[in-house]
Amino acid sequence: MSEIWMDCGTMPDMNSSPTPLDADSWRLAVDMYDRRYTFVAAGPRTREDWLHDVVSVMRGETADPRGWRTIDPDEGEEEREDDPAYPFATPPVDETGSRHWRGRLREIPRYAVVRLLVLLATLDLDVSGDPRFPEKLAEMEGNARVILTRFPDGTRFFTNTWGGGVDLDFYQQISTCSPLSQYAWDLGLLWVSDQEVGLVWSFDPR
Repeated sequence: MSEIWMDCGTMPDMNSSPTPLDADSWRLAVDMYDRRYTFVAAGPRTREDWLHDVVSVMRGETADPRGWRTIDPDEGEEEREDDPAYPFATPPVDETGSRHWRGRLREIPRYAVVRLLVLLATLDLDVSGDPRFPEKLAEMEGNARVILTRFPDGTRFFTNTWGGGVDLDFYQQISTCSPLSQYAWDLGLLWVSDQEVGLVWSFDPR
């Protein structure tokens, strides 16, 4: 793999020149996931088969390659003693298991990522059911655009739902998912670039 990409990048600012994307702007952006059960973490991509690196992120075996904030609601919980990947169901990395696990994912284009990131921050993973949404929409979309700025051109994006309609509008109610956790319902974004892999994944344990 190529050397780890450490450039800050930029995020758009309508009133001034582009603002550097750095540890502080990343931290403020992912703050919107503090209000719900969401895992946010990245790790280096070290091999062609990126699934191995995703497993390392799930298990907490790697640190964010930029040293930026992660969110792990289950850190220090008893469930981790028996299963370091909890609440994820660890993907099998053998050929057959890996193929089956990847089949639960849907690759989506870059234009659909902002609305997916906003969806993952809503209270019940349902935009229409979140009473804060109309008031918080602009702020949440701004945070999502900051997060998106981290991903260079050529990054691949995956989710575990086939909802969103033909236009991949994740503000529509999502009624299907292929759970990747030990719960019956979870939704998330998996990203894979030449340098990094990462997850923004929200769980509903009910």
